[in-house]
Amino acid sequence: MYDVAIIGAGVTGASIARELSRYKLKVIILERKNDVSCGTSKANSAIIHAGYDAKENTLMAKFNTEGNPMFDTICKELDVPFRRIGSLVVAFDQEQLNHLQILYQRGMNNNIKGMKILTEYELKTREPAINKNAKGALFASTAGIIDPMLLTISLMESAVINGAEYFLDYEVQSIEKQEKKFKITGSGKTIEATWVINAAGVYADKIHNMVSKPEFKILPRRGQYFLLDKTEGEIVNSILFPCPTKMGKGTLVTPTVHGNLILGPSSDNLDDPEDLSTTEEMLNLARTGAKKLVPSINTGKSIRNFAGMRAVADTGDFIIKEADDTPCFIDVSGIKSPGLTAAPAIAAYVIELFREKGLELKNRINFNPFVKRKIFMELPPVEQEHLLKENPLYGRIICRCENITEGDILDSIHRPVGAKTLDGVKRRCRPGMGRCQGGFCSPLVQEILARELNVPIEDIVLETKHSYILTNKTK
Repeated sequence: MYDVAIIGAGVTGASIARELSRYKLKVIILERKNDVSCGTSKANSAIIHAGYDAKENTLMAKFNTEGNPMFDTICKELDVPFRRIGSLVVAFDQEQLNHLQILYQRGMNNNIKGMKILTEYELKTREPAINKNAKGALFASTAGIIDPMLLTISLMESAVINGAEYFLDYEVQSIEKQEKKFKITGSGKTIEATWVINAAGVYADKIHNMVSKPEFKILPRRGQYFLLDKTEGEIVNSILFPCPTKMGKGTLVTPTVHGNLILGPSSDNLDDPEDLSTTEEMLNLARTGAKKLVPSINTGKSIRNFAGMRAVADTGDFIIKEADDTPCFIDVSGIKSPGLTAAPAIAAYVIELFREKGLELKNRINFNPFVKRKIFMELPPVEQEHLLKENPLYGRIICRCENITEGDILDSIHRPVGAKTLDGVKRRCRPGMGRCQGGFCSPLVQEILARELNVPIEDIVLETKHSYILTNKTK
């Protein structure tokens, strides 16, 4: 019997799990995929938004504003790369310049600090590669870039270090509300919990409807991206946005914390939340939008195209509340952009909801807020020498593109929430993220996974349960 069951191990569910692990509670996280951070949390723009875009008096505005300043402490505690490089919304004509004033005033209403309207000269001084037709921009200094996959994984590790449990490959099939508990049935053993948190992303409406009358609908919206080689990573200094439209913030151009460049996303509404295919039409739209901002971008340097799915609620806002007719069932749904930015503030708010509803929250005296990780080639020489003495495998390079060693890969497998798949290793320490996209290192990583997990190499999958790489020997 658990105090709280969280459905969904994306950045929102992981943030809530970590906050709950501060207290003497029995918490379990249920995830339908075979790893954490496998949904929207792994395929997004990797941006911490400043907060001027969300409309006043919405939950999006509230939690964006509260969440943004929390990232300095969180990323320091969790050892996650994070840089405040600022963002620019670029205007190309008088109508768009007028819209910048609207965004600026909205930001002021949302209590966003560090904003300024830049003149054409100031914009082009800051961003020399910007389109020569640009006329000005709204600058927001508090915007930043992050590794969202590593953030989610580290949040989960922190929760597990502090006592939370988790089940992967657990697809919830039914939820029954009993007198003082919920009975959750899925592709694993039956779970009983006093409280349930629905953080199921694009499936949040289906989870809600298992136990409560329909209150909202989730509309899956796909976004497609280019990831460019590190040779393109210094073309821009800031996160660049066009003026937003009703479909979203538009095609952006941004550096990543690892030195690449991301272009995207496109935006199309789908019925199938599992359709993460990329299409020529939508990628061309993303390319055109990016080149309007920075004409010199060379999309021929793309090393990967990918798509992510956003969970857009038909309510037009985040849904964070107890279900109307089901006490102790809390929806945390419709968490699209700026959901990544909002996640830590949403988690803090959920804790306050629990207090208001009477859940006893006793502090865990030995709560450990820190998660430490290391990448051998990023360490000072003294620490490298010490690690090599402990384990010589830190001296064997596996991924030449990203300079990842066998020791790094072993660490990713044997961590509190360790990797079990090829992409799981990639999310934790980046082999396969470089120019060759795993062309050289993938077979070696498969061998290491098979050895460390003590399974046949044919059982190692790329990502999802049946995405087998090897079937049998040819000779």
